[in-house]
Amino acid sequence: MRQMRQGKLYLASVLASAIAVSVALPARAETMMSAMSYAYSSNPTLNAARAEARAVDEGVAQALSGWRPTVTGEASIGQKYTDTDSSISTSSGSSTTTPGSVGVTVNQPLFRGYRTVNSTKQAEAAVRAAHESLRNTEQNVLLQAAQAYADVVRDSAIVQLRNNNLSVLQEQLKATQDRFEVGEVTRTDTAQARARVSAAQSQMNAAQAQLLSSRAVYIQIIGREPKNLKAPQPFTRQIPASLDQAIAISRSDHPAIKAARYSEESAAFAIKVAEGALLPTLSLQGSMSYNTEPSSTVNNTFSAQILGVLTVPIYQGGSEYSQIREAKQTRSQRMLEVDVARAEVQAAVLSAWGGLQAARASILSAQAQIDAASIALDGVREEARVGQRTTLDVLDAQQELLDARVSRVIAERDQVVASVSLYSALGRLLATRIGLSVREYKPETNARQVRDKWFGLRTSDGQ
Repeated sequence: MRQMRQGKLYLASVLASAIAVSVALPARAETMMSAMSYAYSSNPTLNAARAEARAVDEGVAQALSGWRPTVTGEASIGQKYTDTDSSISTSSGSSTTTPGSVGVTVNQPLFRGYRTVNSTKQAEAAVRAAHESLRNTEQNVLLQAAQAYADVVRDSAIVQLRNNNLSVLQEQLKATQDRFEVGEVTRTDTAQARARVSAAQSQMNAAQAQLLSSRAVYIQIIGREPKNLKAPQPFTRQIPASLDQAIAISRSDHPAIKAARYSEESAAFAIKVAEGALLPTLSLQGSMSYNTEPSSTVNNTFSAQILGVLTVPIYQGGSEYSQIREAKQTRSQRMLEVDVARAEVQAAVLSAWGGLQAARASILSAQAQIDAASIALDGVREEARVGQRTTLDVLDAQQELLDARVSRVIAERDQVVASVSLYSALGRLLATRIGLSVREYKPETNARQVRDKWFGLRTSDGQ
């Protein structure tokens, strides 16, 4: 019964290894850079942010429309019945007419209290903020892609280590049982070996579950199955020499800080737009109309006029004053958000910098531990053969070596993620800055295309 249970465990581990190998067999190798390139093109979060930025671009065209005339047409037709009773016989009687009219009115704003000028500047600042927010989203998506890639590589390596450890423990259990049958070891040694096999099987199951979870995140972020992933290398180019230099670079380059500054600039112009409601407006208005059968005695009329219209606001219920106060409070909020963005970016730099230094030290420590544990394991095994060590000593030495190898795998993953995180915190994790092989998405292109559009329903992507 015991051998049958061990055989099932061994078969399960073999099947798990076969599945892992079959999943990893690719048509071609995948690198972290190629995975990030695919995410840059296909990630739905990033594509949604691009669509949001294109929507913000339209604000400039809407603001510029304040310079342009508005043209409206009007037409009407109907039937009119008139019954007149008068003391003058010639004025009495009834009539039926079919009145109709056609008219065109053109209104050209000349002065709108500087609202057109300030609305345009407000919209332009909002567009710049949206473009920087898009770049920040790009950084976040690429960082998530790198993390997902490194997690799958880490968990795949851990599954392999756990699987190898399980195989070794199963062989050791078999050898211990053989030695027990000839009286070289006690039943306690056999129980200890069997307990380690069960523990290794449990750890193997947990590692496989973690790998499955990491693969699911990989598919979610990058958009395709992970296949034949190569071990990623940490980003080492253009890393500042000191922490102070890194913080200084992040404050000037990070898109989150730039977006917050442009949002504050847009809010400042919003105050001026709201204040424009207190100023007079001037417009030039022209109209033409043609009327048929306006009465029973007139066949048709034609009229045209051009007027200069000056409107001076005196009191409009007080809403304009409230809107000005609201705009000022919004600007205060945006100014504080600039400070928040700076603090968040600085915290990200400190975290990534510390994580990178710690990961590098952990790799050296783990490697030293692996070297020492390997020597110790060989020595303990030799001593166990001559009866100077117990089975438990061998199992403990083997567990220490496994733990050291797992620690190195985790530290290597942490080093990669910390280096990419540092790039993101510096504001440099952009497709063009890290050399991704992609067609660059330039948000400025759509902004130029829609800025001066007078007509048209089609968007730049053909909708």
